Amino acid sequence: ARPPARPPARPPARPPAHPRAQVEEETGWKLVHGDVFRPPAQPMMLCVSVGTGIQILGMLLITMAFAVFGLLSPANRGGLMTAMVLLFVFMGVPAGYFSAALFKTLKGGAAWKQNTVLTATLYPGIVFAIFFVLNFFIWGEASSGAVPFGTLVALLLLWFGISVPLVFLGAYFGYQRKAPDFPVRTNQIPRQVPEQAWYMQPAFSVVVGGVLPFGAVFIELFFILSSIWLHQFYYVFGFLLLVVLILILTCAEITIVMCYFQLCAEDYHWWWRSFLTSGSSAGYLFLYSIFYFATKLEIEKFVSGLLFFG
Repeated sequence: ARPPARPPARPPARPPAHPRAQVEEETGWKLVHGDVFRPPAQPMMLCVSVGTGIQILGMLLITMAFAVFGLLSPANRGGLMTAMVLLFVFMGVPAGYFSAALFKTLKGGAAWKQNTVLTATLYPGIVFAIFFVLNFFIWGEASSGAVPFGTLVALLLLWFGISVPLVFLGAYFGYQRKAPDFPVRTNQIPRQVPEQAWYMQPAFSVVVGGVLPFGAVFIELFFILSSIWLHQFYYVFGFLLLVVLILILTCAEITIVMCYFQLCAEDYHWWWRSFLTSGSSAGYLFLYSIFYFATKLEIEKFVSGLLFFG
């Protein structure tokens, strides 16, 4: 007779997880996975700022590359400035593309035309307005450095005749691009952000985040400001390109670290803060320019001071 079959052995029961371990698995950044891709406040302004930043970055890197290879001479300042203006105009394509792609990612909807128009006109309009007002004061001083009226008209033609259409062209391809699929779904009801410590407040983290990028480049700023205001020529473009790359890497790294700390504190409002954390280094640059004005320059005329700070 065949022996009776043994019942299959049951696997040993797993001991219940310790309550503390369960709590640790569900704290910090893991709790905000359902809100981390929620669109920020003022998404259009964020997209316009990012698109304009791409435009300036493209102009900067190409100008630096031309200068490193000797195609732009620092002695010919007019040639350097003309190249920068033309490159800024032609970089309208990537500006429109990235602004539109981000706007579509943030589900901007039917306001894409307004987003594209702002990308093409907001930042250049502010710069042109400041430039136009300063030029009026230089005209009033009867200075030879005043820009002729014909040059202003040529700049407007470059802006509206070339730059704006190129931004719309880039935006067309940006909206044709498929929006990325987020790995998690966004909750219908926003999660309440717990009370944050004083050192995790937005203002403090943004102010602190700009210190390291500025510290990486402030020594080079002295030579750049001297070349502009003390009639010295700047020739070490290879070293300057290296400093710019260090600046870009430092901005990216400090932004990632500060964003990680913020998410660990269960604050999912990271879009604008990630933009402003390293962007605050521009404020330190302006403060350093005030220090440079007070210590190195002997400017007493009102128009000269207005030109410096403008």
